[in-house]
Amino acid sequence: MTTTTAPTPMLDVDGVPAARHWKLEQPTLHINHGPYGAVPTDVPEYQSKLKDRMESSPVKWFIAAPGALGEARTRTAELLGTDPAALAFVPDASAGATVVVNSIRISPGEEILVSDHGYGAVVMGAERMARNQGGILRTVHIPIDATDDDIVAAFDKAMSPRTRLVIADEITSPTAMTFPVARIAEAAHRHGARILVDGAHAPGLIPGDPLAIGADYWIGNLHKFICNPRGCAVLISRPELAQSLQPLINSWGRDLPYPERFDLQGTLDQTSYLCAPHTIQYMDRTFGGWDSILAYIQSLADYGQDLIASAFERQTGGDHHVALSSPAPAMRLVRLPEGLAPDHDSADLLRDRVSDAFDVEAAFTSFDGIGYLRLSAFVYNTADDYQRFADLCVPALCQWAREASR
Repeated sequence: MTTTTAPTPMLDVDGVPAARHWKLEQPTLHINHGPYGAVPTDVPEYQSKLKDRMESSPVKWFIAAPGALGEARTRTAELLGTDPAALAFVPDASAGATVVVNSIRISPGEEILVSDHGYGAVVMGAERMARNQGGILRTVHIPIDATDDDIVAAFDKAMSPRTRLVIADEITSPTAMTFPVARIAEAAHRHGARILVDGAHAPGLIPGDPLAIGADYWIGNLHKFICNPRGCAVLISRPELAQSLQPLINSWGRDLPYPERFDLQGTLDQTSYLCAPHTIQYMDRTFGGWDSILAYIQSLADYGQDLIASAFERQTGGDHHVALSSPAPAMRLVRLPEGLAPDHDSADLLRDRVSDAFDVEAAFTSFDGIGYLRLSAFVYNTADDYQRFADLCVPALCQWAREASR
């Protein structure tokens, strides 16, 4: 039985339902905001005007681009609450991670430490760099029911004088956990290692200056919960380490200091970077502040998790609630019936099957051989979305699980 109360749908400051600010395809059910985000209609219109200016006079545009990008970078840093001299634009968080690992020099036998909750693309990049330099990628296991103390202890135990770089997720992608990254950073520094905090999901969900948590490097996507056009993320670095960071593309700004050398990358369309300050201010202004946004999506995620887990439990008689020690804001897990999504590939197949059968965009994930539904709520969602999933998909998922067990 559902024990949480359905939150009232989010309205903008003028009393208009939040969903009207998006052009999401209907009647598709969208309950998976996290991976790719969704951009409110005002922002593509703003970006389109920038593109029109670029195409109306390309030479003038690219001559002026470094100054415009520098202004956007500075304003974005101010809005995110960090030092403008520490922040560079990158295409996405994985690109930022690649920049960082490319800057690290390791000797044979030295290690990069990640967890088994790490994002695949980031982990693969770290593995490649370690292998190319004769180093070792070491993975620490973190149980899904781990407390903050357990997580810190596991990282600390896995570190040694050979550890050169620790990569820790602020919000874990497969399991929607929040890691105590400030404490992990303290442990890394005690061992003489640097730490890259992967905050891909954090902008818009976890406020505060990333440098204040002790990160040497921090990466965060702006297309997720900030709702900026895709292809825009930020890399933030401690000043004393930043000058070793080089863009992925060698361009005419190569010899400029950090972060200016990241501002212009050939002839790439970087209008998503220029949109970032506009998007942050638009979301803040339209929905009554980021605190209001966060309060709504957290309460909605709690409600959706309880509703759907309870619906599964009525079908199976088992326990489908997942009580994480520190769940990510706006993201929750529901345990799937046994046999569904036991690994990454089968989770992706299940996602596609649900989409094809019910026109539902949902995320399925796997950890330690157990499949989960990962909810990712945003302001355009309402309690009715989760009731619809429970009515449409839960009976079918239970039936598919029974068929798989035969």
